[in-house]
Amino acid sequence: MDDLKHFRVQAIIFDKDGTLIDFDAMWGGWVVYLAEQLRLVSGLDVHTALCLAMGYDDKTKKVLANGKLASRPMSQLYQLTVEVMQSLGLNASEAERIVEKAWCIPDPVMLAKPLTDMRALFSSLQEHGVYLAIATADDRAPTQAMIEAFDIEELISTMVCGDEGIPSKPAPDMVLTICERLKLDPKNVMVIGDTASDLKMARAAGAGLAVGVLSGVSSAKDLIPHADVLIKSIDELHAYIVELDEAKSTRSQQGLDPDFAF
Repeated sequence: MDDLKHFRVQAIIFDKDGTLIDFDAMWGGWVVYLAEQLRLVSGLDVHTALCLAMGYDDKTKKVLANGKLASRPMSQLYQLTVEVMQSLGLNASEAERIVEKAWCIPDPVMLAKPLTDMRALFSSLQEHGVYLAIATADDRAPTQAMIEAFDIEELISTMVCGDEGIPSKPAPDMVLTICERLKLDPKNVMVIGDTASDLKMARAAGAGLAVGVLSGVSSAKDLIPHADVLIKSIDELHAYIVELDEAKSTRSQQGLDPDFAF
C-alpha cells in the first residue's frame, strides 16, 4: 500500500466486473444458461464448445483469466457465439438466426454482488477530491442499471462502456477518453482492475498507477507483470482512506499543506 500512499491521485478509473462486483456470480452461470437456450432453439448440444470458446471452466465454475469472457465486449461475445454455432455445422445465416433468438444477457441487478460497500467507499473518495470513473467491456445499459441499483450514480463522474465504439481493453482508448472528459493528465490517474487487459490498458495510456485486484478472475501471477500494486480487493481502500485522514491530520499539525490525495 505504500505506493498508493505516495501517489497523488486526481481520479480513479475502476473496472466493473471482478473489481466492483463478483465476476463469477454475474457471468459464470450465464454461459451455461446461454448454452441451454441455444440447445433449445437449435437442437444441438453446444455446452462444451461454448464454454471452451468463452473461456469458462464448467468443472471449477470459474471464468478463465485469459479467456474472451473475461475482457471482450458483448458485441464480440455475440459474434463468437455465432462462430461457435457455425463450427457445429450450421451455415452463417442459420447460425445468426439461432443466436439472435436465443441470446440473453445476465440480469445486471439481481446477479450483481458488490465486493465492498460502494456508496461508502465512493463517497469517502469523493470527499477527498477524487474523481471516480468506470471503464468496462460491458454495455452501457446494464452498467447504468448496476450503478443505479447501488445508489452511486451521482458519485460517478463518467463511464466508458463496451458498446460505445471506443477501442476496448487492452487498448488505451478507454482511459484516454475518460481523462479527456475530466481534463486530467493520465499520469495523475489510477486504474484498478482484475485482469491483465485492465492493467495493460492503464500502462498503454500512461496512467500514473496500475492497481491489480485479486477479487476477480486473475491470480497474482497473472497480474504481477503488469501491476504497480496488488490488493486483495477494493475493500482495502476503506482502510486506506483512514490512513489518508491520519496523514492529513499529521501534516496539518506540522504546518504542511494537508490538502492532498493518495
